[in-house]
Order: sequence, then C-alpha cells, then structure tokens
Amino acid sequence: MDEIGIGEVVRRSGVPASTLRYYEERGLIAPVRRQGLARVYDPAVLQQLALVAVCRTAGFSLDEITLMFDPDGRPRLDRAMLAAKADELDATIGKLVLMRDDLRHAAACPAPSHMECPTFRRILGA
Repeated sequence: MDEIGIGEVVRRSGVPASTLRYYEERGLIAPVRRQGLARVYDPAVLQQLALVAVCRTAGFSLDEITLMFDPDGRPRLDRAMLAAKADELDATIGKLVLMRDDLRHAAACPAPSHMECPTFRRILGA
C-alpha cells in the first residue's frame, strides 16, 4: 500500500498543513499512521480533499461536509442535500444576475443624475 507524507499531501493538494491538521480535528481526514511526528496518509486523502474543496466552493459548511463522509473516509453524498444546495445556488445566481443588470444600467444610465432615474430609484428601494 502506497502512503504519502503530509508534505506530499500539501504539495499535491495545495492545502496547507495547518488546514490538514484542522480537517483531521474535525474528522474530515485521518492519517493512516505517524512516522515520528509526521502524519502519513493513504493517497485517497487527495480525493477526500478535492471533495472538501468542491463542497466549500459550493458553499457547504464544514459540518455539512463532515456528513458527506463515512467514518472510514469514503464519500457518502446525500443527493437531497446536493439538490437543496443547487437550488440555493440558483437563487443566489438569480439575485446576482439582477444586481449585475442593475449595475450595468446605473453605469450607462442616460439620466442627468442617478437620482432622477426611475430605474436607479427602484434599485435603491429594493
């Protein structure tokens, strides 16, 4: 069984050692053993860290991400939780699109003053 040291995990994953130790405290990852004071991991930890990174980018909390792993570290994805997060992202995207459109309007508004623009005044009231 190939194993990799913490330095190699840091290099290959881009996750700082301090974060790896924090994830270990939270139960997201676990070393297979220690070599002196250094942690040694199964190479599967890289896939676990990739899943954590994707989930963090999607807006999941660490508590939610912890639920996505079996105690042995294998992924256990809750499809309903994924669908709910996708719905949440859709709502956020919708709000951001409206905000972008409002900002573009304000940037190009032909009114002499933004306060004279009905669209801009509507934005302020929203």
